[in-house]
Amino acid sequence: MTTREAAIDAVSKYFDDGGFQAELADLVSVQTSSREEEHRDDLMRYQNVVMRQRFEDMGFSVEIHPNDVLDRAPFLVAKRIEDPALPTLFCYGHGDTVPGEEGRWSQDRDPWTLEVDQTASQERWYGRGTADNKAQHAINMQALRHVIGTRGRLGYNVTFLIETAEEMGSAGLEEFCRANRDLLAADLLIASDGPRFSTAGPDIKLGTRGGLNLRFRLEYREGGHHSGNWGGLLANPAIVLMHALTTLVSRTGEILHPGLKPARIKNSVRDALSKVTVTSGPDDPEIDPWWGEPGLSGAEKVFGWNTFEVLSFITGDPEKTQNAVPPFAEAICQIRFVVDTDPDTFLPLIRQHLKDNGFDDITVEPARMSMLRASRLDPEHPAVAWAVKSIEQTTGKDVTVIPNAGGSLPNDIFLNIIGMPTLWVPHSYTGCSQHAPNEHVLPHLMKEGLEMMTGLFWDLGEGFP
Repeated sequence: MTTREAAIDAVSKYFDDGGFQAELADLVSVQTSSREEEHRDDLMRYQNVVMRQRFEDMGFSVEIHPNDVLDRAPFLVAKRIEDPALPTLFCYGHGDTVPGEEGRWSQDRDPWTLEVDQTASQERWYGRGTADNKAQHAINMQALRHVIGTRGRLGYNVTFLIETAEEMGSAGLEEFCRANRDLLAADLLIASDGPRFSTAGPDIKLGTRGGLNLRFRLEYREGGHHSGNWGGLLANPAIVLMHALTTLVSRTGEILHPGLKPARIKNSVRDALSKVTVTSGPDDPEIDPWWGEPGLSGAEKVFGWNTFEVLSFITGDPEKTQNAVPPFAEAICQIRFVVDTDPDTFLPLIRQHLKDNGFDDITVEPARMSMLRASRLDPEHPAVAWAVKSIEQTTGKDVTVIPNAGGSLPNDIFLNIIGMPTLWVPHSYTGCSQHAPNEHVLPHLMKEGLEMMTGLFWDLGEGFP
């Protein structure tokens, strides 16, 4: 049979026979932590050996391009041109991960070995990069492969970009895309990253919040000084920095400076989010209803507003605490922001605010190589309704449309710089422990992801929206 149902049946059988588990195990075994120089060769091997082979087996041509900003993190561009006159689908994934955090996983698990755990209420597959992002781009690659295998063709062209610096803020990606607009030009992006907001049903996100990491540092002197002799005489930088931060964000998580948050939530966004209820799953932390911007729903807080987080705070020597007034304090903070605010104003605004409030000695600098900007596709774009219809046909479940994800991805580059509508269909879930020990995926979501992406890519061959 060369039907939509046959393609979905084939990808379902591929999963049930263990094919996808074996595929993911191979991908996880490559130690692609982009934050560590020692994994340079692993990042190149993932691109030039692991990914190249898989794309070429599907009839794609493959080119590896250098990253002029972070040279250990190359770009892979795979292309399948069935007819230059046909429209082009753009797909994206990232092969890099955060550090493995060896020794911190439960049951002494090796982060670079896919381990199946059937003892929990839901079976889990553990391994670094499972949720973020190896399983997700592998699902989309396998969906394309099964459409080709069933129909003999896609009915459109594909450009698939794999980067290896997403966990470094996609360092170099904007420069690469600006320089290669013609190479990457396409009519529609369909990609997968981040979690579903609920395991009960699929969702589509039309963009992302942006992310800006900042380093606040206050250094008064060299070396610590005995607190018995100098306490009360020497200013403590940790105390001063803590008070400085509380002029920016309240003890309940409300951003205090109006320039760091939107003036309001647009009616169209508020209407879309009124259909979204954010709840904690069985393995998620309990939501603190008193935290964040007052007067907003949970969905509005995480999808429609800005947040200010302190990610780390260091002073003195946490491992060997001394009875000494510390010489410095440093905090890494993060602002997640929606498209309704201008992130280019944040840094000068914060510096001026600190100066105006007597914190002149605190320095504030970007803490990552690049900033991911916010973006959002118009919910009225015809691709949205088309994708909802396709996924609902495959799964028999209602699809939730969310204006933008709470996390950050380089969607702005694809939507606004290259210029294509963008649809993100996630396959993970909020309790997956991405960026932490015990990262994992739920196999039933992987199977459903394979089926609905195969349906999407099949339907695309019947005509682009």
